[in-house]
Amino acid sequence: MLRIGIVGLGQVGKTTLFRILTRAHGGGLAANRPEAHIGVVRVPDARLDRLAEMYRPKKQVYAAIEYVDTPGSVIELARSGSQAQLLREAAALAHVVRAFDSEAGPGPAASVDPRRDIENVELELILSDLAVIEKRLERLEKEIKKQRNAALEREFHVLRACRAALETQTPLRAVPLSGEDEKAIRGYTFLSRKPMLYVLNLGEKDAPRANAAEEFVQAAGWKRRPGTAVTAICGQVEAELAELDPGAAAEFQASYGLAEPAASRLIRTSYELLGLISFFTVGEDECRAWTIRSGSTALEAAGEIHTDIQQGFIRAEVVRYADLVAAGSLAEARSRGTLRLEGKEYVIEDGEVVHFRHSR
Repeated sequence: MLRIGIVGLGQVGKTTLFRILTRAHGGGLAANRPEAHIGVVRVPDARLDRLAEMYRPKKQVYAAIEYVDTPGSVIELARSGSQAQLLREAAALAHVVRAFDSEAGPGPAASVDPRRDIENVELELILSDLAVIEKRLERLEKEIKKQRNAALEREFHVLRACRAALETQTPLRAVPLSGEDEKAIRGYTFLSRKPMLYVLNLGEKDAPRANAAEEFVQAAGWKRRPGTAVTAICGQVEAELAELDPGAAAEFQASYGLAEPAASRLIRTSYELLGLISFFTVGEDECRAWTIRSGSTALEAAGEIHTDIQQGFIRAEVVRYADLVAAGSLAEARSRGTLRLEGKEYVIEDGEVVHFRHSR
């Protein structure tokens, strides 16, 4: 399951965001990780809801994201070594950045300075990665002196390039690497290489601006780096919203000029940042959303469901969501010619409904 770590300085609203996402006070404790909370959040998708209306399946299964609420300041966590593993296991980090006035907030005199806080956290992630690389380079240098090994030499070369970038305070996500270079350091889980979603936590007066985070960033004169994205929430307002029933929540949301719930904004932006899309499988037993990387082939999508389907792959029956809804069924879509047979190299597009023919 896709895992995203929620990080930030102290008193910025990390746990508030976690509660907004999970709609539960505190959430469930992580197994063997009493210092963190883990919550599984379903990915809302109106297309899946519509398909379920059509098929009335016994089970409707949404895609899901696992969010990890890390304790305290990310600076302390990055320096702790063993506890930093919580972050290293995540596919991406959601950095909650305070953009509201608070006497309890971080920074000199609790001043509001998102850019300063972002740079401080980025520096700690860079230093954490630098420590890992320095230690590994020392070992590699000794091993290479003992015996010539092409794989170790490439790893040494790539890590030296990474160290040089970090020493200029450049996060590794901004460092271009070839396919072979990527392979050489695949076993590492560098914190500054992880895609970063900046979540601006706005004050109540700025709640309507949560719909336009990019404009907020531009107005602040902050230029984003590669591998990052930005969204915004108003934790104070949206925490209350998450506790209301759908009808009251919609009215309350509209009164603050919010176009959609915070969870929807965060999940959508996370998918865009990570290059993820959804495809669907449908039937009387189950209608389900599956998450794959953009550019995935039909064979790779089949493997997301089950390795047996991937290994026994014959053909994929593919229809666009809108075409299936218009037809009313796969059979009618087939008769209309909107359902196509595709091979294993076909690239799945977002929102397509797929039925896999296989020999197992």
